[in-house]
Amino acid sequence: MKLWSLLGNSQKLDGGAMFGNVPRPMWEKWITPDADNRIPLACRCLLAEGLDGKRVLFETGIGAFFEPKMKERFGVVESSHVLLESLAAAGFGDADIDAVVLSHLHFDHAGGLLAAWQPDQPPRLLFPNARYLVSRECWQRALEPHPRDRASFIPELQPLLEQSGRLEIVEGKYSQTLGRAVRFDYSNGHTPGLMLAEIGGDGGVVFCADLIPGRPWVHLPVTMGYDRYPEMLIDEKRRFLEDKLARGVRLFFTHDAQCALAEVVRDGKGKFGTTNELGELVALAA
Repeated sequence: MKLWSLLGNSQKLDGGAMFGNVPRPMWEKWITPDADNRIPLACRCLLAEGLDGKRVLFETGIGAFFEPKMKERFGVVESSHVLLESLAAAGFGDADIDAVVLSHLHFDHAGGLLAAWQPDQPPRLLFPNARYLVSRECWQRALEPHPRDRASFIPELQPLLEQSGRLEIVEGKYSQTLGRAVRFDYSNGHTPGLMLAEIGGDGGVVFCADLIPGRPWVHLPVTMGYDRYPEMLIDEKRRFLEDKLARGVRLFFTHDAQCALAEVVRDGKGKFGTTNELGELVALAA
């Protein structure tokens, strides 16, 4: 099996929102904000080639589906569909993907499923040969969002996924499409049923999604203003990191602009951190 980290469209979001109750004098030491208080965020995806004989893409980033006004509002940097360009640079097209695993359906993780915005054109699904995998609770949340996170979903996306005939609603630790090749754990602190995909077992890789968006959030008290239950998320992070540390499972970050993969460490005071950080994966043997 080989792994690629693939960049999708990037964002600039308010640093205060991304760091919740952490004061700016602390978080600006971790990531430097611009004049508008925004910090750079990647929308990074993981491609696994030869995963149980399949080519599997974990998430699709924010994509380029927003019309210009909304693109500006949500801080999307590029106008082209960067994930498709990254796939092409790795030697693949969207039609080559057998399965797309979605941790949840917020637009910055699932928007790349859609073709780039064009005037007077309706939204259109990409990845025509792939099965789309999403958890039961995430699917239900997207169909019936809470007022607090309603704006985080793409109303047109759910009908398109359902009409494709290739949607798989995942319940439990394994899916029909991927069998035992991918194990799923779940988190509810950020959004109900956030699906955390682990490949390779002990010594393997886990896609951290929005449980741990990047290295600063490995520290247990650090949460996002976007999290629905910060205290629950902290408890989930503790159990998650203790397990990954014990089994040597590396962390894959979607929103860290500088780091794609890292190992978990814990110091003598019990504080979690990272080591052996990689900025990019290019056909990494796993």
